[in-house]
Amino acid sequence: MNSTLKISLKYGISTAFSLIAYFLILRLFDLHENPWLRVFNGVIMSLGIYYSIKYYKLSSKEAFNFINGYKTGIVSGLIATAVFTLFMAIYMFHLDVEFSQQLLSDWFSNLGVGVNVLILIVLLEGVASSIVLTLGFMQFFKTSNNPKPKQNA
Repeated sequence: MNSTLKISLKYGISTAFSLIAYFLILRLFDLHENPWLRVFNGVIMSLGIYYSIKYYKLSSKEAFNFINGYKTGIVSGLIATAVFTLFMAIYMFHLDVEFSQQLLSDWFSNLGVGVNVLILIVLLEGVASSIVLTLGFMQFFKTSNNPKPKQNA
């Protein structure tokens, strides 16, 4: 297994568990239905992707390039998204069906959609945030190919 995948697995799984823990903490205090508290999911995802790219850059030193850094960040985000989406599917279909029905009645009251649309939303949010965050962070981590300005004597 190459280092990009190892780092992505490590940070993707830890990010997913952080997202799950945050959701369960919100559930514990009955705040899990507040959509504004989901903004912190983006902070958790940001930290996971940032540190995966940073760790890859530190471990690969001069071999670091944009493509491998991007792959590390995007795969970390996609792993976190897949694990969290799987957890949410199990939670909404089997553990707390009333939660999904409440969300459906709040968001899609007259559209007649099912719980599957909620799972799709979680998946799409995770994929989109992974792409955008990785592109943003790679602007910070990439090495510049611009020539250095000449110093006038």
